[in-house]
Amino acid sequence: MAVFHEIADPQEALKTYFGFEELRPGQDEVVQAIMSGQDAMGIMPTGGGKSLCYQLPALCRAGVTVVVSPLIALMKDQVDALQARGIPAAAVNSSLGAEEYRQVMQALRLGELKIIYVAPERFAQDGFMSLLRGMQISLLAVDEAHCLSQWGHDFRPDYLRLGRVREALGYPQTVALTATATAHVREDILNTLQLREPAVVISGFGRENLDFGITHCEGRKAKFERIHSVIARWKTGIIYCSTRKNVMLVFEELASRHVNAVAYHAGMSDEERAFSQDAFVSGRADVVVATNAFGMGIDRPDVRFVVHFEIPGSVEAYYQEAGRAGRDGNPAACELLFNHADLKTQEFFFEGSNPPVTLIRALYNFLRFESDPATHEVHITVDAMAERMGKEVNPMAVGTALSCLIHAGAIQRFDVPGQLTKGTRLLKPELNFECLDIDRHALEEKAKRDHLKIEAMTRFAYSMGCRQQWILDYFGEANAEPCGHCDVCAASGSNEREEVSGDDLLIVRKALAGVARASKRSAGGEWVAIYGRGKIMDMLRGAKNASMHQYLTSLSTYGILKNLTDAKMKALFRAMHEGGLLQSTGGDMPLITLTQQGEEVMQSRAVPRLSLRSWSSAARTASPAIRTDKTQRLLQSMGLGRLDKELYEHLAELRRDLAAEYRMPAYRVMHNETLRALATVKPTTMEAAERLKGVGPWLRTHGLRAFVELIQDFVER
Repeated sequence: MAVFHEIADPQEALKTYFGFEELRPGQDEVVQAIMSGQDAMGIMPTGGGKSLCYQLPALCRAGVTVVVSPLIALMKDQVDALQARGIPAAAVNSSLGAEEYRQVMQALRLGELKIIYVAPERFAQDGFMSLLRGMQISLLAVDEAHCLSQWGHDFRPDYLRLGRVREALGYPQTVALTATATAHVREDILNTLQLREPAVVISGFGRENLDFGITHCEGRKAKFERIHSVIARWKTGIIYCSTRKNVMLVFEELASRHVNAVAYHAGMSDEERAFSQDAFVSGRADVVVATNAFGMGIDRPDVRFVVHFEIPGSVEAYYQEAGRAGRDGNPAACELLFNHADLKTQEFFFEGSNPPVTLIRALYNFLRFESDPATHEVHITVDAMAERMGKEVNPMAVGTALSCLIHAGAIQRFDVPGQLTKGTRLLKPELNFECLDIDRHALEEKAKRDHLKIEAMTRFAYSMGCRQQWILDYFGEANAEPCGHCDVCAASGSNEREEVSGDDLLIVRKALAGVARASKRSAGGEWVAIYGRGKIMDMLRGAKNASMHQYLTSLSTYGILKNLTDAKMKALFRAMHEGGLLQSTGGDMPLITLTQQGEEVMQSRAVPRLSLRSWSSAARTASPAIRTDKTQRLLQSMGLGRLDKELYEHLAELRRDLAAEYRMPAYRVMHNETLRALATVKPTTMEAAERLKGVGPWLRTHGLRAFVELIQDFVER
């Protein structure tokens, strides 16, 4: 392997090795922080280009960049891509044979690698740590950093050691990167890694090109029909299922309709999974039906839809998986097919991931009783353990309980020669369970957190406001505005295109002029894109951030739309893209320019037809033909959409009192759906309350005023 020569200038390295003219917003701030010697934490949406944040600095500095990554498939994809660009990179994980491992270690020892990907459990090996301590580590990059937090949706105990790893390596400069991190997770990342005065870059969780939707389905048949509708419109995408069984059911349904699909789940062989992944990534398959084992690191930019066949276990997992749609910046759909009964699957997973201390104790005593007196070993499967402990015992919970005993230093799992099953060896058979180092408080905290995640996901499924606004609020992004194009927003106003005129037409032509000034002409007279959507929108709004190029600030269109809010600017560009006025280069970092139609509109030779709803300066009213649910329209007009739990409890108490007074069941006074609407919309007048779905003549006469007066008092307080 040839010795690699650094390129000191990140801009030059970016163009030479990656073919990009500029970094995205967020990427540039993280890279600047790293190049200046700071620790950093970057929170970027899926598809935001997190890997470039550490790959680019690695090319500009002496030494090796060590990247901690949780998945073998993810490492392989990254290493293959880097090697294809002529960048010396390798990975160290359990997939390597003895000779491959020796070759990688030799290259690392000789300083021939610029980037090495490492599974977190590798740091537990003294020989590997000894080698790293003797090397010049230019950067330690922790990818998927949410894995080190028990608040994260994909907690990995091996990640918890990374703080001690940093200390053992002399506190090398470190960057932590993830796509989904609430305030709790961000705090855990900073504390565990002990980052010193880090640059914290949160580039925003919003994905304005994604249409989020939730379809409430009566059963499997309704879900199948909805899936076929999505595929008919969008063609290319991912369907996530919670179980292997459902993966195969959905796959067989698609195959029966001759959809070009593949299946992917952990129960398949390595060869089968590799075939499915390669078929989808290469474009030979249009659709992949998969469990959540599929997707991390999958770099196909033209995924046009992500459908969740059942409700996932957390908002973080849902948003990360949904975010794999539309990585090229073009419109894409993210749909959740929801049936309340599906929550039973998540309850099963919850029980399996959070065994009570009583089950861990019972398992330990079972192993002590069943083990061979001479070897202290038990050679039976996890399923057999669960069956012999009792019919109601969840095998998944037994597997988790085994992990707890391993981390407590009580047992060891090992391969049994000539058998497929693993064996279990008691390390301290003389100790009673009460003497083991089992952190009961930590187990209780994890169960509490996992329960809150399921509860939050359920609230999202039943929410009545803008989908993206709800998600951004969950991640702590303050003052998020309605997206204007999710299923709720679309139902709240006209989504049809209208002929643009007056002030709205002037706004469109100004925006198109800005795109034209930020583009260039080819020799053949065609428009050539040189900037991304974000840079052009910042230019039109007159942004003064550090990443704004001097050339853009010198344009005559700089600041020409400074009165548009960020949300309206994004909605305008989306409408122009959907209306055929703009075109994208696609790829990981899409650039935009005008279409021929866009030039015609800019030159006043044509009048566009666009969706005006979410960006127009004019007040518009939906025609009766397209008006839908009153509650949804009211929520949109009031900018609300989050249920107030405290108010809901007061309203429920009043409903119980009225039910007792009129001697009828509570649901006859008011349905739960109407009660939730009251606690969400908070109407303070009879007129507003009467517009809610479920408010009938009896309620208007006998009890509605009492509910309105209670809401008035609550709001005043």
